Amino acid sequence: MTTALVTGASAGIGRAFALGLAQRGYDVVLVARDEARITELADTLRSAHRVQAHVLAADLLADAGLRAVEARLRDAADPIELLVNNAGMGTFGDFAATDIDAEEREIRLNVLALVRLAHAALEAMVPRRSGAVLNISSLAGYQPAPSSATYAATKAFVNSFSQSVHEECRPHGVHVMAVCPGYTHTEFHERAGLGPTQIPDFMWQAADDVVAAALRDLDRRRVVSIPGTLNKVLGAASSVTPTAVTRRVAGIVMRRSG
Repeated sequence: MTTALVTGASAGIGRAFALGLAQRGYDVVLVARDEARITELADTLRSAHRVQAHVLAADLLADAGLRAVEARLRDAADPIELLVNNAGMGTFGDFAATDIDAEEREIRLNVLALVRLAHAALEAMVPRRSGAVLNISSLAGYQPAPSSATYAATKAFVNSFSQSVHEECRPHGVHVMAVCPGYTHTEFHERAGLGPTQIPDFMWQAADDVVAAALRDLDRRRVVSIPGTLNKVLGAASSVTPTAVTRRVAGIVMRRSG
């Protein structure tokens, strides 16, 4: 049976990935800080889909937690064929007024932990010439995002990193893909400190829809997955629109989101 490891599996897109992969017959390793929530999810997956579901409670901002997940990814006796590098956080507000310790934690989780886990997974996958890594990024990585500057910068890193490593791993039969959702109904915005949003309903997606699109793009061996037609248009527009325009528009949108 093929095994996938999903970080940030307790809620939102991570939980949706765990459910979607179990529906496809994957055994899953669920990683999150909240042991109670992933234990409940593991029970659900076992009973609903008759797969193996293992709980690995770990805080990826703590050295011990990060090392434990790295060790599981390197375990040759029980290989991980798919890493969903989903754990992440966001902050909201003018950078000069934010808590710099929170900004640092955001960089450590969104960038450092993602890089270390990708490296651990690929150390095992490349020699055996099989496996895939999905790095969960964001449409925010395509442009500057005033009021969410650090978050957008971390996702720009993830986009560039994923495409570069994809090209390195491609000759070895290993696939790396960046997943870039737009606005998605999860707990993320509340945790980032955003108030009631004025973003129109048509711009939002459900986490299940994001995951379904990402898994279809994985089947097609896409390098970048942007779930949703509107998001694809916005991503393409951001790539060709002058930065001076996109950053001003983003600033207006983010101010309305707060």
